[in-house]
Amino acid sequence: MPVRAELKTNLGKILAAERAGALKGLKVAAEHLLKVARDQVPHEEGTLERSGDPDVTPGALSVDEANLRAAVSFDMPYAVRQHEELTWKHDEGRKAKYLEDPMTSEQTTMRDLIAAEIRRSLR
Repeated sequence: MPVRAELKTNLGKILAAERAGALKGLKVAAEHLLKVARDQVPHEEGTLERSGDPDVTPGALSVDEANLRAAVSFDMPYAVRQHEELTWKHDEGRKAKYLEDPMTSEQTTMRDLIAAEIRRSLR
């Protein structure tokens, strides 16, 4: 007589947990990027840096839950010029490309943060 085993899975529940973990991880990763960028943003009076604070400027960190996308922004009229102007002098540790450079340098960390949240959600 053959031995038979049956495996039942609730794929819907697994996928929902995975998505919830990905969403939480995306938020954590975006917050990490924002923190690193705020540490590099040019600073004279702190206005530009504060414009990247979600507690001060709600648009500074936004998450599109439906498409699992996040945006980090600095909301001052001169933010783009400060970001792109490579010839301007800044205080030590502050610089142009204050958002682009961390987006590149922190990719592995952000991926790890997202992966950790997905793993946690599947436990």
